Amino acid sequence: MPKSADISETVLPERTRDALRAAQLYYMQDLTMDAIARELRTSRSSVSRLLSQARETGLVEIVIHSPLEGPSRLAADIRDRFGVTAHIVPVPDRASDVERLDRVALSAARTLASWVDSNQSVGIAWGSTIGAVSRHLPRRVTHNTEVVQLNGAGNMRTTGIMYASELLSRFGDAFGAQVHQFPVPAFFDDPATKRAFWRERSIRRVLEMQASLDLAVFGVGSPFAEVPSHVYQGGYLDAEDYRALSREHVVGDVATVFYRADGSSDGIPLNERATGPDFTVLRRAPRRVGIVAGRAKVPSLRGALRAGLITDVILDESTARDLAATPVDAGHARPHARE
Repeated sequence: MPKSADISETVLPERTRDALRAAQLYYMQDLTMDAIARELRTSRSSVSRLLSQARETGLVEIVIHSPLEGPSRLAADIRDRFGVTAHIVPVPDRASDVERLDRVALSAARTLASWVDSNQSVGIAWGSTIGAVSRHLPRRVTHNTEVVQLNGAGNMRTTGIMYASELLSRFGDAFGAQVHQFPVPAFFDDPATKRAFWRERSIRRVLEMQASLDLAVFGVGSPFAEVPSHVYQGGYLDAEDYRALSREHVVGDVATVFYRADGSSDGIPLNERATGPDFTVLRRAPRRVGIVAGRAKVPSLRGALRAGLITDVILDESTARDLAATPVDAGHARPHARE
């Protein structure tokens, strides 16, 4: 349904007015594109572009209520097994992980646009998946909304400021939100340095915002994926770090905080230097959205679910099938999955 039908035409640019008019005629009055072209005195191809603009800018939101049993059954299986809501994106099995990521990112961006609202605090963890999502976000103006960076982005090669800033800015621009960056490295060299930084008032301000989020959005990092998680291919880890993670049987990370297959994160040395939020802090957010594309990420996703980090998961159908096939005795979500 067009969202802006009540906005006076005097406050809208001509192109937006035309897109809104075309959307009303197409979606509300069932006119064909040829009929709309005649009414607007333009070409059929121009009408097609106007309808695309209406969808991309958020004038139109399309919701599909599928009667198909497959995705619904998969979502129900995942809910019963892990206690989370699954939003399953149809993607052909033959698709590459690159194509799979793009299609999941597009669907996730449009879903997030319906969840972000005024007067909210939204936490964003940078990464390959969330970067892809940010490029597809439709515009939806909100008021008094804040976007908060969840983990530092600097490493031995770069400050990470440009990378994280561009990603966060896309979220800020999409929702008309104020962006709060977290100007620290992804990992400190020394845990004592991190503790000292965490006592600084400027850093504590961001930490306090992270502890009172309404919505947290993150990908699930995995060293196994065809499209590598940014933390594993962006110069954040050295050879000794990888050996340490292997010794601890780490299967993935959320916001650069690592965990094992059973969801535990205690006793992993690298977490003492990581700048992502402690999982007890992250679980305070009422809605925690994990976005996952690719079957290679299933072990990482299972661990994140067992850690109780996710309330809503957006994933492709193949990954959902593999997740739902998790053996009953392989572990379940912990009771705090919906804190």
